[in-house]
Amino acid sequence: MRKVAIYGKGGIGKSTTTQNTVAGLVELGRKVMVVGCDPKADSTRLLLGGLAQKSVLDTLREEGEDVELEDIRKPGYGESWCVESGGPEPGVGCAGRGIITSINMLESLGAYEESEGLDYAFYDVLGDVVCGGFAMPIRDGKADEIYIVVSGEMMAMYAANNISKGITKFAQSGNVRLGGLICNSRAVDNEAEMIEAFAKKLGTKMIYFVPRDNDVQRAEINRKTVIEWKPEANQADAYRGLAKAIDENKDFVIPSPLEIEELEQLLMDYGLLQA
Repeated sequence: MRKVAIYGKGGIGKSTTTQNTVAGLVELGRKVMVVGCDPKADSTRLLLGGLAQKSVLDTLREEGEDVELEDIRKPGYGESWCVESGGPEPGVGCAGRGIITSINMLESLGAYEESEGLDYAFYDVLGDVVCGGFAMPIRDGKADEIYIVVSGEMMAMYAANNISKGITKFAQSGNVRLGGLICNSRAVDNEAEMIEAFAKKLGTKMIYFVPRDNDVQRAEINRKTVIEWKPEANQADAYRGLAKAIDENKDFVIPSPLEIEELEQLLMDYGLLQA
């Protein structure tokens, strides 16, 4: 089983990218479980047809410790499995606790066992690597294959570089590696070329360029992935291409993060900052 974590700046489109990629993987016949690692518990809604799934923490709060796997894991599109970690009430406690609790519970309930037949476990992780809870998928070996969703926007690249620093740190004592950058396009100047150059400096590659297309929003309004909502759409083919690229990827590295000055020079070289 391949254990994949998706990281990136908040609002970059990690959850949308993850769910559409999973739809592409199940078309390839892969068995996938998605674990949402965001207190908003919105990492699986498109795979569940818009259902707001009860999170692991909500289930524990309401039912106590005596829960079964079916209480926290729901079937989604293409026989995928969907889990939402959840979090504390807003303004109370540590959101990272939901990730730690849910992954430990999935392990104890046998969700990862060979009998489940999983090809992939995907972790859709909130924002940046800023605390132990959100870093858990890579810190504790729960995920060993990382993809960073990025765009040609300055702050998205800063976040990707910072996440690479976290991967580099945890790679020293574990098997975690960077599988590549996924460019979720914002249609900025020279975007594909810039992300390719950024990836090269990190020592990795841009594994796929996902074009900007309003069919993504239209599909979300219909509470579906693009592949389910409009399978003949160009954007559906883009997500199929991303799924295939991940499925066939064998190039995993310990990244070499850039110094801030080097990153800003890269941005200037591609015309996003004025000297």
